[in-house]
Amino acid sequence: MLSPDIPADIPPATVSPNANVVLSKRYLRKGPDGKPTETVRDLFWRVASAIAAEEAKYTESPYTTDELARQFYDLMTSFRFLPNSPTLMNAGTNLGQLAACFVLPVGDSMNEIFDAVKNAALIHKSGGGTGFSFSRLRPKSSRVGSTGGVASGPVSFMRIFNTATEQVKQGGTRRGANMGILRVDHPDILDFISCKEHEGELNNFNISVGLTEAFMQAVEAGDTYDLIAPHSGNTRAAMSATEVFDLLVRKAWESGDPGIIFLDRINRDNPTPDQGEIESTNPCGEQPLLPYEACNLGSINLVTVFDPEAKDMVDWDELKRIIHLSVRFLDNVIDASRYPLDLITENVHKNRKIGLGIMGFADLLYRCRISYDSVEALNLAEKIMEFVQAESKSASKTLATERGPFPAYETSTFGKRNLGPYRNATTTTIAPTGTLSIIAGCSSGIEPLFALSFARHVMDGDKLVEFNPWFEEALMEHGLHNEYITQEVARKGSIAHIRELPEELRRVFVTAMDFDPIWHLKMQAAFQKYTDNAVSKTVNLPNSVTQDDIRKIYLMAFELGCKGVTVYRDGCKSSQVLCTGDGTSEEENSDKRGTVVKQRPDVMYGFTQKVRTGLGELYLTVNELDGKPFEVFATIGKSGRSVTAKAEAIGRLVSLALRSGVDVAAIVAQLKGIGGENPVFQKKGLLLSLPDAVSWVLENRYLQGQNVHTADEAKSLNGHHCPDCGSDLVFEEGCHVCKACGYTKCG
Repeated sequence: MLSPDIPADIPPATVSPNANVVLSKRYLRKGPDGKPTETVRDLFWRVASAIAAEEAKYTESPYTTDELARQFYDLMTSFRFLPNSPTLMNAGTNLGQLAACFVLPVGDSMNEIFDAVKNAALIHKSGGGTGFSFSRLRPKSSRVGSTGGVASGPVSFMRIFNTATEQVKQGGTRRGANMGILRVDHPDILDFISCKEHEGELNNFNISVGLTEAFMQAVEAGDTYDLIAPHSGNTRAAMSATEVFDLLVRKAWESGDPGIIFLDRINRDNPTPDQGEIESTNPCGEQPLLPYEACNLGSINLVTVFDPEAKDMVDWDELKRIIHLSVRFLDNVIDASRYPLDLITENVHKNRKIGLGIMGFADLLYRCRISYDSVEALNLAEKIMEFVQAESKSASKTLATERGPFPAYETSTFGKRNLGPYRNATTTTIAPTGTLSIIAGCSSGIEPLFALSFARHVMDGDKLVEFNPWFEEALMEHGLHNEYITQEVARKGSIAHIRELPEELRRVFVTAMDFDPIWHLKMQAAFQKYTDNAVSKTVNLPNSVTQDDIRKIYLMAFELGCKGVTVYRDGCKSSQVLCTGDGTSEEENSDKRGTVVKQRPDVMYGFTQKVRTGLGELYLTVNELDGKPFEVFATIGKSGRSVTAKAEAIGRLVSLALRSGVDVAAIVAQLKGIGGENPVFQKKGLLLSLPDAVSWVLENRYLQGQNVHTADEAKSLNGHHCPDCGSDLVFEEGCHVCKACGYTKCG
């Protein structure tokens, strides 16, 4: 089903050229030829009318469906509010699955595990992302009573989920995203913390360690804590909390994974504890949910309520109007959505959770001339979110009067304390808005801008540099919009280094890397204070930060009342650093700007493998150090031939990379799949060229069972370049996002 006939007086939807590209590519309904069958106006009317149609179920509503559809249309086309992507994509269509966030249980049996795999595939196909706790699975090497065999452990089963996700595209537009969580007291916790240390491994998962208050107290006391086998409840071992915390910090420093969530804090805020314990969140971490629960999200664009004449420069009356209309919209989405599993439908309707959040906060600060890293900004953040929380609860109470409270209200924490009644068990969430903020033309969520300019790829390979409009406006006001300034901003993305600009501008127009990282965390805590669920926020860090800096951030997140935290050190994905036995990196013991090339010992041992290629027999010798490849010698044919020179060059370059600390998986990704003029079949498959043969030997020897991607595939996984348009990806709100075209790995 496509859009109903649009009344003639419905105005067109005016969007920016960049938003039009994103909508055309990712949101407009398409025909068999892949071309859009609706306009942007059609899309927003399709969504508005489908969601407003649910109003007819409620006789006490003050709106007619036509009147409400018009208000919803205006709400979205003025970009005051936008719902999550599945609602924009699927409302009013045959698919009809409108929620973004799901959590599925993973039980400790083959049936339960593969039921979860199947259910996740159905959710991914419908456009949703899934969160899992693997904490119920027995640890590896445990006895399995039914077969007498031994268990392979949570991490091994995560690879099955990852592979299944790889094969299912969400609504035909993007691959699914997952969150994997393991409790810190699970016996396999060390394996879990390190499970993404090789780039490309578990590429469809974000991972977080579920920390308990008992563990955090043990860290502070320098004490041990117990590891407990979930299938038996028996204590398997006692482990140093400090050592586990240090490993967690080191891996986050190296690659950004894993993040952390505070399970006890999340469950203290669980509004329906009688229904069970919250074990997991959605892929970006902002939505804790019970098993078989889903939540639909939406965000208010704060730039649209900027008023220089109002108190705090915020039009509070307009913000109140938007909140109440948005809560009604999201509650209607629950009724309009068709969920992929009956159990999910049952739980969603039982609790009716919604998550209203905000976007455009950094832009609002720019317009108010307030620096992100200031007490004034924190105070405004708290005031805005306290208002959103209070008014969303008021709107939910109004809906409860019209429609009745959520069915589980009486046994919820609200019912037991005689609060409400409310229509929704939760009302607020700070969600990622990567693509939505491009459509709305504002900054993402509560993140500071990553850069004041970005390059958008246009026809014929050209790049069009676009600037933040409020920064450009400020330059105009000061008469500083000149070629030198714009070139410097385009080159760096920041103005911190441009001394020709007034201090006032450099102080206000800060970007994510311009200030002490602790302000990221303070801002997250300010918003969390008045948010039911959690806050999607990345603490972006310069490459130079130490592991001790990350340790302080994690400890402060616990102290400030955050429900979790994700850190990302600039460049960490592309420059994995070898770590010495004491946990310090070799880079820390050398020139920070240089690359450490390990010296070759006098005596080394390895193996030589003969490989038949289309250019002759290749003899590849790999010498090892501490069980890892250290150097490679490639010999083919007699000396003097050009092919021999090529083989020697490949060996030398691979050796240099290995001795410089480049992971073998990254080398395989670069060489694998390179074509040549003489491919040849052999029993292991088709070898395309000499580099492909070298990659095959290294992969077969060192990477068995790992999902290794080629260099082209890796571009979309490692956070360097957008696979759609080639622009740089940034990591914010727990996900890699392209600011140029709207691509996002997590949806």
